Amino acid sequence: MDFWQRYRAIDARDTRFDGQFVTAVRSTGIYCRPSCPARTPKASKVTFFETSAAAHEAGYRACKRCLPEAVPGTPAWNLRSDVAGRAMRLINDGVVSRSGVEGLARQLGYSARQLNRILGGELGAGPLSLARASRAQTARTLLVSTDMLLSDVAFAAGFNSVRQFNDTISEVFALTPSALRAVARRSDHRHGNAKDGAGRAGAVSALTVKLPFREPFDPGIFAFLAVRAVPGIEHAEAGDGGVYSYARTLQLPRSAARFRVEFDAGSPGSHALTLLVSSIDLHDLPVLLSRVRRLFDLDADPVAVDELLARDPRLDASVQAVPGIRLPGAVDPGELLIRAMIGQQITVAAARTALTGLAEAGTVFPEGGGSAEDAGPGRLFPTPEQIADAGRELLRGPRRRIESVLAAARAMAAGELDFGYGDDHRTLAANLLPLPGVGPWTVGYVAMRVPGDPDVLLANDAAVRNGLKALPAAEGLSADFANVSPWRSYATMHLWRAAAAPKQAAALPQAAILPQAAILAQARRTATGAAPAAPRRRRPPLPAGSPK
Repeated sequence: MDFWQRYRAIDARDTRFDGQFVTAVRSTGIYCRPSCPARTPKASKVTFFETSAAAHEAGYRACKRCLPEAVPGTPAWNLRSDVAGRAMRLINDGVVSRSGVEGLARQLGYSARQLNRILGGELGAGPLSLARASRAQTARTLLVSTDMLLSDVAFAAGFNSVRQFNDTISEVFALTPSALRAVARRSDHRHGNAKDGAGRAGAVSALTVKLPFREPFDPGIFAFLAVRAVPGIEHAEAGDGGVYSYARTLQLPRSAARFRVEFDAGSPGSHALTLLVSSIDLHDLPVLLSRVRRLFDLDADPVAVDELLARDPRLDASVQAVPGIRLPGAVDPGELLIRAMIGQQITVAAARTALTGLAEAGTVFPEGGGSAEDAGPGRLFPTPEQIADAGRELLRGPRRRIESVLAAARAMAAGELDFGYGDDHRTLAANLLPLPGVGPWTVGYVAMRVPGDPDVLLANDAAVRNGLKALPAAEGLSADFANVSPWRSYATMHLWRAAAAPKQAAALPQAAILPQAAILAQARRTATGAAPAAPRRRRPPLPAGSPK
C-alpha cells in the first residue's frame, strides 16, 4: 500500500487494517491504529510505520484512546517469505529472548550486522527493538487480562528486570504499568470486554488471557482439530451448545504447559478466544501466546481472503456459507512433521489411531493427568528421542512408513534436521525432501501449518480432489486456483470442508455456519477494543494484488 491508500484507510477508520500498520502524528508525538476514533490528522503531519517498534524508534508513544497494541497482529509475516517475514515469525516465537540476536541471525543464515541492516531497512527497526515491542505488547495483554503481580508480568513478558519493564512500558505507552492496567480496563468495561476468571497474582494455575481476532471467525477450526485430536494429549469439543474448546499439553523451551482455548459462538460481540493456562513457567508464556495465535490463525485478514476467494465461481457458495475460514497452524514443528508422515495416504481416523499408539511413548505430564473435564490431557507428545527409541514397537503399518518416521525422528534428535517457523516453502523442501518417505505433499502440508504459508494448494491430495468434484463446475478456470493466489491454502481448507460436508452437516450444530452478510457487516462495523468511532466514511479501495 502506498501513502494515499493508507491515508484513505485511516480517514475511513477501516478496522481491517488494524495491526497491519500504525499511523504516527508528528504534531502530537503519538501513534495510532488505523481505526482510531480521533479526528483524522492532516496528511502533511502523518508518517506510516510497518511496525510499532519502528514508531518507538522514531520517538512516538502509543495512543491512550485507541490502544494500538490491543489488536491482532499483521498477516504479512505469514505472507512474506523474505528475511523480514521469517525474522518476525521467529521474534514472535521468542528466539531473541532465548538465543539473542546472534542466535536469530544464525537461524536465518546471516550475520547479526547484516540482519540489523536488513530489518532496519525493511521494517524501520532492528531485531532488539522488534523484540522489545513484542515484549511490551505481551506485557500489556497480561496487565489487562490478569491480576498477576507487576513483577510477575515483567518476567512473564520476557523482561530481564522490573526496572527494564517499568522503563519500557513508560516509554512506549507514556503510562506506568499500574496506570496502563487501569486505563485499559476502563476501556474494556466501556465496550463490554471486562476480563473474567483471571488468576490471582502469580497463580499460573488459573491464568486467563483474551486473544483478539479479526471478524468473521469460523469456529470450524475446532472441528478440524477435534477429529485429529490424540487422546491423552489433546481434547476438543466442536460446538456443543455453540461453545467450542480445545485443550492439550505442550513442551515449551523451559517447561511443560497445559492449556485450554474456548470460544462461545453465541456470545454477542465476542472478538476474542479465551486462553486458560493451568500450568506453565511464566518465562514460556510469550511463546505459548504466539503459538496459540498461530494454531488458530488469529492474525489472518479474513475479509481480504474471502473477498478474493468469492470471485472464483467454484468457491463462492462455500465462502458465503462459511465465512472467515482459518488455516490451522502448529504448536510444535517437529510434532507436525511426524503427524504428517504418519497421516500420508491413509484416512484421518487411521492416522489418529496410529498416533494414539505412538502417544504411549510420551512423558506423563509432570503434575499428573486427569480427565479432559478435570485437569485436562495428561501426557506430552513424544519427543524425537522417545519416538526413535520406542517407535518401532508402538507404530503399526507398512514397514517402509515406520522406517521413514523413525529416520526423521533420529535426524531431529541428532540435530541433523532443524526447521521451524523461520522457514519458508523453499527451505522446507530443501530440508525435508532428502528424507525417505517425504514427498511434495508432506512439504506442502508442513509449509501450510508450520510457517503458515497462505498460498499452498495440495492438488494431489485425495480429499482436495473430492472437494473439487463436490463444488460447482466452472469452465476456463485454472485447476491450480492461481486466480485466488496468494490465498490458495484457504482454498485448500474450503475444498477439504466440501469433501467432508456430508459428515460435518450431520455432526456439527447449525451455530457453526453463520450468515456471511451478517458477519461481514458486523466485522466492518467493529473496531476491536477501540473507543466508539465517528460515522464511517467510504472504505478505501484495496490496491490491485494487495494482500491487505
